[in-house]
Amino acid sequence: MGFMKDNRLVLNFLVFAEKVENGALQSELLPEIAELGFQSVEIRREYFKDLEKEMPVIKAEAERLKLELFYSVPDEVYVDGKINPKLKNYLAEAQQMGVKHIKWNIGAFEGDLHEDELKTLIESGVAITIENDQTQTSGTIAAIQTYMKAIKAADLAIGYVYDLGNWRFVGEDEMKAAEALTDYVQYIHMKDVGYENDQPKAAGLDHGEIDWRKVLTILPKNRPIAIEYPTTSNAEILEAKKLLEEAID
Repeated sequence: MGFMKDNRLVLNFLVFAEKVENGALQSELLPEIAELGFQSVEIRREYFKDLEKEMPVIKAEAERLKLELFYSVPDEVYVDGKINPKLKNYLAEAQQMGVKHIKWNIGAFEGDLHEDELKTLIESGVAITIENDQTQTSGTIAAIQTYMKAIKAADLAIGYVYDLGNWRFVGEDEMKAAEALTDYVQYIHMKDVGYENDQPKAAGLDHGEIDWRKVLTILPKNRPIAIEYPTTSNAEILEAKKLLEEAID
């Protein structure tokens, strides 16, 4: 029980959005993440202030603290239907930091996978996943399903990150999404969603309207689960950690 359960939880750096905005470096916050009891952390590319300088520090700190690293990169696999030329660089960064998993968005997939290029990317040894984002282009059930079916048919090792909160932003139902996409899910991002003036807004678990526990019963077990929404205190992070540990026990 103990180890496996805790080991599945990932802290995504979005929880520290405020600290990062106020000048904190991701590398400086890694000890705090370990102290909060997490063994895995998802760093965000857009949070680097000086990528070249911070990468070796993150690698050294993650090794010292025995943290497994995930890497969230806000870019797309396809640009105008072709493979984004920057993906190779992102994988090189991941390798430099000792990252095990990288996440992108699909972008504008137009039916041609560009299999050979994808195979080359997969051979980097970093696990590649795509996520349902907050766009109609690559954030709907249909978009994810179309892409993942093609990936599976081609037998390519690209996984899917089910982002619980994003469905509300594209006007779709997270339960239907879970049922339709569960076979592809390799990683789960958790946030709740509330509404302000009828607009969806990320919220802490149990502080929004999503029946996230029910969704988790549909999704595959033993996949890493990330806490991914802005928080204002470590107490909020620990609250989410406790709720998730109870739910996945």
